[in-house]
Amino acid sequence: IAEILVFAKRMKYRSIFNDDAYSFGELQVIPVAKKYIENGFLDNMFLYDDGIIKGLIRIEKEEILELYVDHFFQGQGVGSELIKYAKENYPVSFLWTIEKNIDAVHFYEAHGFHLTDTKKFEEGTTEYIVMMRR
Repeated sequence: IAEILVFAKRMKYRSIFNDDAYSFGELQVIPVAKKYIENGFLDNMFLYDDGIIKGLIRIEKEEILELYVDHFFQGQGVGSELIKYAKENYPVSFLWTIEKNIDAVHFYEAHGFHLTDTKKFEEGTTEYIVMMRR
């Protein structure tokens, strides 16, 4: 799980944030795994696992907190299945995504979410995250 998180964040966010110290210094598999265990993030996390863990979604009440698919399995319906699971099992109505992550915005739009005018800075950065609702 931590490998998927680290690799996906490096692939999608490095070009947006341009912060190699974070991407290749702080963002490491073992510290990420410890953070997720210690903060109880695994409690609300669901995996796409067909013998190989290919993606994950983390949900809390009405919010999708995270959705990541292993780079090697993108475009194969994994993210769509995770969104479908969330919609069928939780009252998900919103999420936040990085404004410049156009791929994510388009993906969520294809699954019934739309951009709102609500945005804020991603903590510790000068980049905006935007709320999407369904």
